Amino acid sequence: MTSPDTAPEPATATIRPYRPEDAEALDEICVRTGHDGHDSRPHYTDPGVLTATFAAPYAHLEPDLAFVLDDGRGRAVGYILGTADTARFAAAFRAHWLPRVAARWPDPAGEPRTRDERIARLLHRPERMIVPELAAHPAHLHIDLLPGWQGRGHGRALTRTFLRALRERGVPSVHLLTGTANTAARAFYDRLGFRRVDVPSLGPETTAYARTTEEDPDRRSAS
Repeated sequence: MTSPDTAPEPATATIRPYRPEDAEALDEICVRTGHDGHDSRPHYTDPGVLTATFAAPYAHLEPDLAFVLDDGRGRAVGYILGTADTARFAAAFRAHWLPRVAARWPDPAGEPRTRDERIARLLHRPERMIVPELAAHPAHLHIDLLPGWQGRGHGRALTRTFLRALRERGVPSVHLLTGTANTAARAFYDRLGFRRVDVPSLGPETTAYARTTEEDPDRRSAS
């Protein structure tokens, strides 16, 4: 049986729109990359709280901006998800997504004590996504690939697909947040033309990046 971490040959990986049958694979990708780019399962009692907060709501609320890397055999091994309008998305998250998952991951009483509770607190605070310093960059995204599919140019291709979809909607700029400790992700965003945005309110553990949705200069020169 082929592992999802292994690129099957001679099948060709392609980027395609998310489909509802990708939901299980989407959850797996999120869980296996959810701890600063590494497997979250050793660190969470129920790592499903990560998918409920950072992956599944995007596929549910804005499926037109959800794309997956298909391994060539129908299995999603990476994804890029996001929204064209962060403020609108936060409102839809509270109204339409949170009621679906709140019972499984209740808002902790008092100060969160575990990693699970810290993410559950974020789940119940969708307004946290609205950061004044990032208002000029209304869209935001999340991107993850299984380990065996990283470092092959798939992340760049997924990002280009997402930026093109935003351009078609007239969205001028996009932002993302990443763990400051995730140095590999930060280097990846640097290479893709994202620039750090100083947001002191996020604290030292989180770094914000933003860029326009214009096509990459190297892409234009190659076409």
